[in-house]
Parts: sequence; C-alpha cells; structure tokens
Amino acid sequence: MQPVSTISAQVFGMVKGSFLEEVGVCVLEGRIGRFIPGAKARNFFDWIRSSRDIGYFFSQSSGNENSEDDLETEEHINQIHNDDVLTDSSDEITGKETNIINVYIVYMGSLPKREYFPSAQHVSMLEEVVDNNYLEKSLVRSYTRSFNGFAAYLTDQEQQNLAAHDDVVSIFPSKSLQLHTTASWDFIGLPQIVSRNLEIESDIIIGVFDTGIWPESESFNDQGFGPIPKKWKGKCNGGKNFFCNNKIIGARCYKSDSARDLSGHGTHTSSIAAGNNVINVSYDGIAIGCNEFDILAAFDDAIADGVDIITISIGSTYPANLKDDSIAIGSFHATQNEILRQEIMVLYRDKLLVPYHIWLFTVAASSTNRKIIAKVVLGNGVTLAGNAINSFKLNGTKFSLVYGKDASSIQYELKAKLCFDGFLDKSLVQGKIVVCCNYNGIEEARRVGALGSILLANEFVDVSNVVPFAASVLNHQQFRLAESYINSTRMPKANIFTSEITQNVVAPVIASFSSRDIDVDVKITQFLLPDISAPGVDILAAYSPANSPSEYPNIDGKSVNYNLLSGTSMACPHVTCAAAYLKSFHPNWSSSAIKSALMTTALKMNATNARHGDAEFSYGAGNLHPIKATNPGLVYEKLAEDYIHLICNALNFNASKVRKIFGSNTSCKKVVTKQSKDLNYPSMAAQVEKYGAFVVKFQRTGTNVGLSNSVYKATISETCQCNITVEPSILSFQALNERKRFTVSISGERVKNMISASLEWLDGIHTVRSPIVIYTKTTYH
Repeated sequence: MQPVSTISAQVFGMVKGSFLEEVGVCVLEGRIGRFIPGAKARNFFDWIRSSRDIGYFFSQSSGNENSEDDLETEEHINQIHNDDVLTDSSDEITGKETNIINVYIVYMGSLPKREYFPSAQHVSMLEEVVDNNYLEKSLVRSYTRSFNGFAAYLTDQEQQNLAAHDDVVSIFPSKSLQLHTTASWDFIGLPQIVSRNLEIESDIIIGVFDTGIWPESESFNDQGFGPIPKKWKGKCNGGKNFFCNNKIIGARCYKSDSARDLSGHGTHTSSIAAGNNVINVSYDGIAIGCNEFDILAAFDDAIADGVDIITISIGSTYPANLKDDSIAIGSFHATQNEILRQEIMVLYRDKLLVPYHIWLFTVAASSTNRKIIAKVVLGNGVTLAGNAINSFKLNGTKFSLVYGKDASSIQYELKAKLCFDGFLDKSLVQGKIVVCCNYNGIEEARRVGALGSILLANEFVDVSNVVPFAASVLNHQQFRLAESYINSTRMPKANIFTSEITQNVVAPVIASFSSRDIDVDVKITQFLLPDISAPGVDILAAYSPANSPSEYPNIDGKSVNYNLLSGTSMACPHVTCAAAYLKSFHPNWSSSAIKSALMTTALKMNATNARHGDAEFSYGAGNLHPIKATNPGLVYEKLAEDYIHLICNALNFNASKVRKIFGSNTSCKKVVTKQSKDLNYPSMAAQVEKYGAFVVKFQRTGTNVGLSNSVYKATISETCQCNITVEPSILSFQALNERKRFTVSISGERVKNMISASLEWLDGIHTVRSPIVIYTKTTYH
C-alpha cells in the first residue's frame, strides 16, 4: 500500500507521496517521496515506502455529540446575539427574524501585488457594516496567503451591505460539504516493477483535504526517509495527540483540535494516494461534513505551503455558481500557481453535483477485476452469491431461517419485513438467520440477537460493504429466490459463508453510485464530465482503528488497521497518485498538460457495459492508464486566456471584478467571445437541439511532447451516424513543444439523445485519443 498525504473532513494536511498497491492516501500537502542515495528501490512500491506525506484535515467528532470546537462556536455565537440560538451544524443561528446569522464567505479575488495588509482591510470592511458591539466576534477567518477574502458571521442585511463594497467580488453563505464516500494498481497497468525518476519523486508534495490521518499506520511509517524537501514551507500543526514525521511532513487542523483521523475516511484516501508498500495487508483475512470556510482556508494554506497536487474527496449536495463555490475559487487560485487538483463527483438524488470548472479534474469510480462476494447456501442446495465483506464464520452447516414478517409480535407486516427498529421479537430471532427486505434491517437483526442476516440491497447492487456480523446482501432476483424458498418450506434453513474473492470479467464498469447527470448552466457545461474514471469499488487501504469498519458502530465492536471501502473518494486518490508519478517524469509540465496526458491515454471503455446508456457521461475519456500517460505524444494545454474566456462568458462580471480575480488589467471587453466548447480541452462535447439538423465545430491546439520530428494523422473511430472531418488531417512537427492548431467539424441530420465517437492522432508510436460527444438538452444537461 502506498499513501502520500492525507487530509480529513475537518483537517488539512500534507504528505510526501508514495504509491500503493491496494492502499492509498489523499493529501493536501504531502510529497511523494525522497530517494535516499545508496538505498536501492527495487520496485514501484519500494519507492512508495520512501515517500512522504502531508495533510490538511477537517476532523469530525464521533457520534452525535458536539466537539469542543462546536461548543465554543455555540458559545461564541450566543455572545454575539443573546437572543440567538444555534440550530444546527450549518452555522446558522436563528433568533429574532431580523437577527438571523450565518457564516458568509467574502471573496475578494487575487492578492494585490503592491504592499498590502489584507487582515487589516477585512476588519475595516466589517467595521462599516457590523455593529461595534458584535465586531470583535464577527470575523471567523481571513484568507491572506494565496488569495484575498474572509469569512464572517453576518446578518442578511449586513451581508447585503457588504456585497455592495467595491472590493468584493462575491459573497455567499458557507455551506456544509460532504465526504464522498492491491489489485487496483495492477488492474490499471501500474505494477510493482515500473520505471521511475527517483530524485524528482522524492520532492513531489501532495496535499489532501479530508478527515485526518492515523499517523501510526504502517502506511505512513517514515523509516528510511531522507530530509524534508527544501521547498516545503508548511508546518506540522496537527494539534492534540498527533505527530508528523519524514513521511507525513505537515498537517493543519480546521474546526477540530487534532488532525488524528477518527472516522477512517482520510486515512483510507491518503494511503491510496501515497501510502507505503505494506506486505500481507488484508481486511480480517479478506483481501461528516466540513464547512466551506474551512475548505477555503485549506486551499489558502496549501498553495502557500508549496504543494504540488491537491486531492479533495469532499463536495456539495447541490450545485453552486462559479462565483459562489469555495472549491472552484480555491482550485482556481491553485491553478494560477500551477498546482494540479483532483476533484471527485457527488451523486445526490440521481443528479451530478460537482464543481464544473475546467481547472478541476473530475474522477468517476470504476470496478476492477476483483469482486468480493458472500455466498448464501439455502437448505434446498441453491447457492446465492451476495455482496458483502463478511469475515464472520458460522460454526455449523445449516441454521434456522426466519423472515422478518414471521419474527414479530407487532401486527405490522411491512415494517416487520423491513426489520424496522423495534419490530423484531428477540425470542423468535435469537440463534437464527433473519431475512430482511431492507439492507438497514441488519442493525435491528443484530440488536435482537440474530445469528446472521440475509438482506435485500436497497440501492447499489455492485458494491460490497463491511458487515458487523454474518450477513450477505442479495439483489432483487436473488432475494426473490430466497423468499420463495422460505414461503414454500416448513422449516427453512441456510448458511452464510465468509467472503471470498472472484474474478470480475466485465471490469472496468462504472459503479452505480458514481455520478452521471450534469444539471448546470449550458453556457459553462459544454465539457464532457467526468474527465476520467479510476478504481473506486472494494478498495483496500489504511484505516483508523478508532472507528468501526462498518456503517454501524453501535453494534460493531471491531477495530481494524486496513479496510475495504467503495466510493468516488477511493477513485480520486488513484488519479492523484498517477498524476504524481507522471509529474516525476515531467516536473516542468503544467497541470493542464498532466491532465491532458492522463485523459488522452486512458483505456477506452465499452459503452455497452454502461448500465444506464450513459456511456461517456459516466466514464469520460476512459479508465486511468498511468504508464501510457508518461509518453502521450501530444497534449492539450490551457492558457490563462482560456480561464478568462470561461469566466467572462459564464459570469458577466464587470471589468473591475475580473481584474480582482486575475490580479491584472484583464477585462472581458478585451476578450474575443469564445464558446466554452472551444476551450483547449482534451475531450469535445456540445449541446444541440433534439431531432434537428446540426453543425458543430471544435477548435483545438496540440503541443508536441513526443518526438522532435513527427507526423500525426487523424482518424475517427466508430460511426456515430454523423459526418466528422478534421482540418488539417495531418499535423507535422519539427520541434518539441511546437504547437499546431486544427478544427473538428461534425454535422448530422438528428440527435435523439446523444451520439459519440473518438478522434485519434496517430504517428506510429503514440495514440492520442479524444472522445467526442454530441447531446441534446434533455439528455444529461
């Protein structure tokens, strides 16, 4: 396992990077690894062992109790308005109708290049709108290191008054963001034996925004590490009961008093991105949200501390505008400093809610060729392969089986079938296997003393979750077989076996929980999202022993150092690790060049395996292939003017606000209007009217990073019932870094939902592939 650096939900941290086999780390500030002269690194994972981590953390309190920090905040708020009452974790205080207070983020753009004291100006601005009696407690945080802004407690009227200030670009309420919650490296073509650039690897720093890190984990052991990179400007401010080392080289806490991970999420993602190679790791023998003002502070620190890559496994549950999104703002300023960011996508009520800005790298979650099942054998000999990570062995061969509806003394059959809390009778269940028509019924079954449980999958049928006692989760078809057996048998019996690993022959397939739909303004959505996919199903990585490995800590007393989790949070650090690996070969490449290389060399996925007919809208350019990305041939680089085009086109800001954002004399009036589809992006997507004839043109510029003298010929793969031409169809290069421009034209008679194809540039050595998608408004946007 190879972690790089970690950050938690409420903690911000830095890590020196390493890559891992089945374990990884998501880091805010961490470095990949330091090569120690004379120490022979034999393979990819040895290199990981010699890397370092840094983390920025947003820690969560355990259970439902308030943390000391939350209590201090409540006291702090009550001091501001005696009549106000803290209502929930969203930092909203409700009292008199005129005194509703929220934490607002006041964004002021780039830091001026002249002598300037931002904190003093922030206080001065608050003095203009906040009553003197509350001024001292109003300011929450100032952003002064990498961009300009602050967070403050304000009433609605106060924020309206402040929004009119000449120095304010935008002001918006701070929302609570949610965590997005080995074989995988071999599966994507990054085996233990791999070419590396050790000296550069040792100085790559990865920053992780997450819930913290468990520093004692072997994934973050610093034995054999050399000194910390000289470029590192950060600190180890990990708080109580926390330490850094030559692997975890820094940490910062936001909201919590410690960067120690009590949830496991941050430790897991960090070890994926940069964990050490830990031998013979398994799960028991089987292979809460944070505030936006804290996230913005983590960006402010990470950029100034000198990280190379930022990885984030946190997101909003609803879409935000470009000017009202803390991750978009923070990552934009990271881009200005050439820091590569990986961002994940969040699925919420079948809608894709994700920062949709081209300076982010959006990652979908895919399966690997490993599948974990827990078999159920019914008394009639029928075997059902359910999904579960079950390490509990039942002592015997067959056990009495009882349906929830037959194990209740309360006359409410539906709730008993679902095994709702309080609806199972202990005397009818104890020592038996209970069948529940609801995954969450496992908690009630365990509480009343069941020996095990057979459950119906509520939603995601392609994921195996850790269970707190012997259990297996069946899909609807399998569950009906079990149900039919029970109803037709006088004394039904069954057995649940410990989990085993089987081959998943159709992998990679995008996970059912991974986002697909994009519901945002068409002016800025003519990009194909996600950008790429990476392993995110049943990923083994380091974990915090302070938290239960299952979703049910009240009934699960187990503690583990490594855990199997699924989510886009697990996919994201795989791309982080791959980006760090690529950067070790090309340390001077821009973040957009690294992103382009990873996208244009991605493994082409099979649209017929896309479960919802969503094809490229589920997997983007394809599945991650790190080795190929080190030699992509051509890259599509984005320039500062591309970002100016996007912001001018999307936000309609006046010249003053645009200058504040970019910190220059830039003005939208000076910018030639360009559609978002024509920004120099590795993929191509455009929206057209449904059923009508269409003509679409994409303009792109390729930069030669392959051979000095090379000739690339354009080919179009697949037929999309449309006409596609490329002009010119041949690109001749005489030097490295030479740029050539071309136009892709697509025309057709009608599009019902979406059509897709691929443009490939071939020179006999390289294949530079870009997906092309034409879609209608009713499809995914």
